Amino acid sequence: MKESSGKAHRLVSGLSLLYGPHSSVIADTSHGRSRGGRRLGTGEWSGRRTRTAWRRRGVAACLRPIRLCRSHSLSGFAVISLSRFLHLRLPRRMLLPAVAAAAAARAASRLVPVPVRLSAARCISSLKVPWKRDPALDAAIARDRRFRQASRLVREVLLSPGRRLLFRYLTKRRERLKLPVRVPTFLRRYPTLLAVSAPPEPVASPSPHLLAFLDFASRLYELHAPLLASRLAKLIMISSTRALPVTKIAAAKRDFGIPDDFLVSLVPRYPGLFRLVGDPGPDASGNAFLELVAWDDRLAKSVIEVQADKEADVVGIRPRPNFTVKLPKGFYLKKKMREWVRDWLELPYISPYADASGLHPASPEAEKRTIGVLHEVLSLTVQRRMVVPIIGKFCAEYRLPNEFANAFTRHPGIFYVSLKGGIKTAVLREAYDQNGVLVDRDPMLELKERFVAIMEEGHKQYLEDLNRKREALQKYREDAGCKDAKAEIEDQLEEEWHSEDSEGDDDTDDAYVQ
Repeated sequence: MKESSGKAHRLVSGLSLLYGPHSSVIADTSHGRSRGGRRLGTGEWSGRRTRTAWRRRGVAACLRPIRLCRSHSLSGFAVISLSRFLHLRLPRRMLLPAVAAAAAARAASRLVPVPVRLSAARCISSLKVPWKRDPALDAAIARDRRFRQASRLVREVLLSPGRRLLFRYLTKRRERLKLPVRVPTFLRRYPTLLAVSAPPEPVASPSPHLLAFLDFASRLYELHAPLLASRLAKLIMISSTRALPVTKIAAAKRDFGIPDDFLVSLVPRYPGLFRLVGDPGPDASGNAFLELVAWDDRLAKSVIEVQADKEADVVGIRPRPNFTVKLPKGFYLKKKMREWVRDWLELPYISPYADASGLHPASPEAEKRTIGVLHEVLSLTVQRRMVVPIIGKFCAEYRLPNEFANAFTRHPGIFYVSLKGGIKTAVLREAYDQNGVLVDRDPMLELKERFVAIMEEGHKQYLEDLNRKREALQKYREDAGCKDAKAEIEDQLEEEWHSEDSEGDDDTDDAYVQ
């Protein structure tokens, strides 16, 4: 009996060393002493060394109690302690020493230790990546500020009946259009956008330059209709239901280069790809869906997979599809994050067009699939960037997590999040060079460049007129006999200069407005 008690004491002491003492076990073995000579009383620890050893054992030590139970013949006294420790409910008839030893061995053999695996969500959330500003990419977004302001103003007139809008109505919509200056001042700086008729009732209408641009846009849409149809089909193929609400497509159509009247000019031309279900309404605000008619394997290839196929044609060996990681200059990742990114990149690439219903939301594979979807969506945009709230509209269809925006900052070598304009804009880093110039050019980018050229032409005329007025002011300053004319021109120029300076460098008006 003494020998059996000694074995039980050594067994329970070993278990307490692994897991920390339990009051039920230690109370029954309080007659023994630990190796350090300290009595193991109820609820007491065996010192800092025991706690440290318990923490260092980890999950792998779950297998040791099973080996100990199989290698020791225990008395009834030890079985009670062991059953309390292992949370076993043994009948009273099994408390006899001979039966208890066999029962404990059988019970221990039935114990299947479940290793505690750290979930991917816990690993990811515990690794914080600091956000660092990229001046080159921020400057690229800031350069489009005037373009966005002018496009909103022009769209307000083009969407009016007959493409004509009373000028007094247009001047009252400055806040909705997010213009930094008054509408007349903005049109004076860019006179080639809109034509304003003479009083008493001025009317704003498209200028001859803008009408020529609209003709060019219609020809460009006609030329790249197959590209736009395949792009729209890809967006639908990523969806888990193979359908997208028309309202969500309309909210993001300009980012993907899709025309405003895509339901009339694009969808009916491809009945083998698209099917319109429901009534979209006059302004695409109804309860309608755009479904995919037939799955096309040629379109079900991401940009990363297409790039791997191109390299295979050149080299002869197809590389493994993976993301291009390009950290900005001066960016540093901590060691744990570098190791996590390295292991994460070793995972197989999951196509955004593949079925992801079997992936656990907290698994690293689901994280890789999420990054693949975001990468593919940004690759389909014209400028390889998109505001985050618009991407969030597709969370349900694309099976994106609620905290998908954190994935952009968690992978700074793939994406960049700009805060210019008071709104988050996700940028595909590999599409831009170190100077913030877009190198991955989209065919529909020509439309924006033509519009910007019209704006610059009008602004050049405005500056030339302003210089002529300055020269006239200088001439009248030299002539002392024209004080009245000088005062009149001075007042006019000061008003224009004041409005020019009032615009400033504030870019808070860049918020995305549909």
